[in-house]
Amino acid sequence: MRNDYSKIAYLSKNYNKVQTIMHYINYEALLVEHRKQNANKSPGIDGIRKEDYEEDLSANVNGLMSRMQTFAYKPKAVRRTYIPKGDGKSRPLGIPSYEDKLVQGVMRKVLDAVYEEKFMDFSFGFRRGKNCHKAIREVNQIIMTKKVNYVVDVDISGFFNNVNQEWLMKFLAHDIADKNFLRYIKRFLKSGVVEDMQHYKSDKGTPQGGLISPVLANVYLHYVLDIWFENGIKRHFKGEAQIVRYADDFVCFFKYEHEAIQFLELLRERLSKFSLEVSEEKTKLIPFGRFAKQNSINGRTEGFDFLGFSHYNGETRKGRYRVIHRTSKKKLKQKKVVVKEWLHENMHGKLSDTIKQLNRKIVGHYAYYGISGNYEGLCKFYKYIEIQLYKTLRRRSQRHWLTYRRYKTILDKFPIMKPKIYVDIWNM
Repeated sequence: MRNDYSKIAYLSKNYNKVQTIMHYINYEALLVEHRKQNANKSPGIDGIRKEDYEEDLSANVNGLMSRMQTFAYKPKAVRRTYIPKGDGKSRPLGIPSYEDKLVQGVMRKVLDAVYEEKFMDFSFGFRRGKNCHKAIREVNQIIMTKKVNYVVDVDISGFFNNVNQEWLMKFLAHDIADKNFLRYIKRFLKSGVVEDMQHYKSDKGTPQGGLISPVLANVYLHYVLDIWFENGIKRHFKGEAQIVRYADDFVCFFKYEHEAIQFLELLRERLSKFSLEVSEEKTKLIPFGRFAKQNSINGRTEGFDFLGFSHYNGETRKGRYRVIHRTSKKKLKQKKVVVKEWLHENMHGKLSDTIKQLNRKIVGHYAYYGISGNYEGLCKFYKYIEIQLYKTLRRRSQRHWLTYRRYKTILDKFPIMKPKIYVDIWNM
């Protein structure tokens, strides 16, 4: 019988702590996680892929369960690799071993059930029923309907790598009484990282690439930031005070400048207590809202970036105030680099297949950035792709046989996906 995680949610909502949740990591639950795994994913340090584990699936899962019940199961170190970010830099990526993925997959469901009833409504990251678009909609709603004059755009330096594990375990123990479950959480935190055949201890941070890392991050910031903001900042500040958070990325909104300044000072102290710090270079306080323009010296106002979008003060065609949401210049530049490199790598393929694959990538871009009011941002991306594809195709022949008129004829036969708005953040 499959797990009924709603029972955990009920206990979490009605009791201070949940108990005896370790039994949710059982044979059937691990089988479910196995079926969900992508067979094309790179293996961890164990070298095991889905097809390898499936050769003797029943025996493998039973063996895993036996080791867990006797506490002989110890998570393996995460294999660290790097992937390009699109701006010339690389981002570290952790790849867990296969069995660790299965165990963490079940533990993630248990943790979600425990904490979904506890997390604040303004927390949007990695939660069921919430996403980036709803977070952006909330930003829009707050600025448009609340008495907002100032925005504090905050960046936490290296959050996932600097989570204090002792504090995290205290937070978890505040809500979970099952010591065996917590024991395995701690083992995952301490499992370490392998890079270039060297093993590195992990005495701080959350498991790299781990399925439980997002919810553990939410738990940490729930106690460090969310409760503090809701019960401290909002209750003691006289003016408007609002926050929207997606994982470690968050923006705050205030009515009074002196309270926004005070918040930043208090935030630095608060984060320092829990081994975190504000990135001074990326954190800023700016005048924002319907009165920002008239209160500025030169009539110009500054925007802020959040979740890949730049948010500006603007007007409707009738001259009414509104918030404009555009693809951020930084993200647009990165996306252009990725497309340019991909086209260069696939320039000698069959044209119809190349455009078909290209359209899949374009649709993914539109699906995320295609929100109300950002049609202009999508058009910039589309225009860049149209020009870049033309340049790429001309390189295929040294004779430059492809004129722009002939190129347009080709696009009539194999069209590039046109810009499309996918998400109406004004009517979600």
